[in-house]
Amino acid sequence: MDHQQAIDILEEFVSENKQAHVERVLEKRTRHITLVFEDIDKPNNVSAVLRTAECMGIQDLHFIKNKNSYSVNPGITQGAAKWVTMHHHTKARNNIDACYDHLKASGYQIYATSLHETSRSIEDIDPSKKTAIVFGTEADGISEEAGEKADGFVHIPMQGFTESFNLSVSAAICLTVLKTRLKEWPPLEDQEKLALRSEWYRKIVREADLILKTKGVEI
Repeated sequence: MDHQQAIDILEEFVSENKQAHVERVLEKRTRHITLVFEDIDKPNNVSAVLRTAECMGIQDLHFIKNKNSYSVNPGITQGAAKWVTMHHHTKARNNIDACYDHLKASGYQIYATSLHETSRSIEDIDPSKKTAIVFGTEADGISEEAGEKADGFVHIPMQGFTESFNLSVSAAICLTVLKTRLKEWPPLEDQEKLALRSEWYRKIVREADLILKTKGVEI
């Protein structure tokens, strides 16, 4: 699709206020940090994370699904799933490898959340490098394979008797720590902004694809 052509056609159907809002969000969006979820077994927690991540400017979320399946709860996400990019790793011979290979090819360092003996505090990793944080199930955490194939382990320092926060809280804390250390998220490239602007306009405008097709734009 010619993203600029699509934007030029659809922008007349998007109010100036909405256009300005899209630009404000794009300026704060990042792909520098991403979250990965392995076989999450509580869909509502994933939906809560989606909402938190979108609110904090994270664009990409990765889902490794070997055993468990889930669906987004729109009542919890409050529409957040509409604005993020969800990558589902479900059909490879090894979905962990598929996800990790994709991330590493894109320049990410991968940290698996775990209380492993070599685990580092989330406060001690270097967020200036592109970073992916991997979360597992509430009960069992990440799989042994997901941990062994990551670049390292990371945890949130605890002050009480309980060993962990729930998934949505853990993700929010990790993102907050990384954002605080970076001060500002590294921004998207101009071409990434263009593609997202086009995608979001198509979601904002009713029957956008029909409008584009009548104008000769290949969807």
